[in-house]
Amino acid sequence: MSELLLIENGAPTLANLKTASLFTVPAEGRQAVENWKKTLAEKGVTLAILRERGERLLVYIYREERLRKDLSHPDARCILCREGYRWETPREALETLKQRIGEGEGFPHEIGLFLGYPPEDVQGFIQHRGRNCKCTGCWKVYGDEQQAARQFARFKKCRDIYLRLFCDGRSLTQLTVAS
Repeated sequence: MSELLLIENGAPTLANLKTASLFTVPAEGRQAVENWKKTLAEKGVTLAILRERGERLLVYIYREERLRKDLSHPDARCILCREGYRWETPREALETLKQRIGEGEGFPHEIGLFLGYPPEDVQGFIQHRGRNCKCTGCWKVYGDEQQAARQFARFKKCRDIYLRLFCDGRSLTQLTVAS
């Protein structure tokens, strides 16, 4: 399993521009995931498998301190409380998310909070059932459209730069910003 998959899907998180990223890996890539977990832990980045279904692993890469800050936002706490979360630490909240992902076919809508999306956009998605958004990029935007567009552009630029650097020989360790 190539590190290219991790970089393609997680560059903004590796660069510490984004709280977390989520992507799937073929089940035969489990050993690569374990290797990434060790490599990234040295830089303060955590990697977890949220679900195994069939031949796919759902991989979540995140920065715990950023996640703590995001989930502590009053609007985020309110959304999570309404969705039945009872937690003191990000890892406890993540365990609840993992359970909820395992129970259904899709994703619980509050997952956006765990990916660093603005709470107003997560709330808008829940309230409007994914319809009537102002724009779509990395997520559906219901709040500040201009700020979101800037973030989307930043994430794309980061991904493009990281892919180029990786193809030029930079290692995963070199590309991961330490916390």
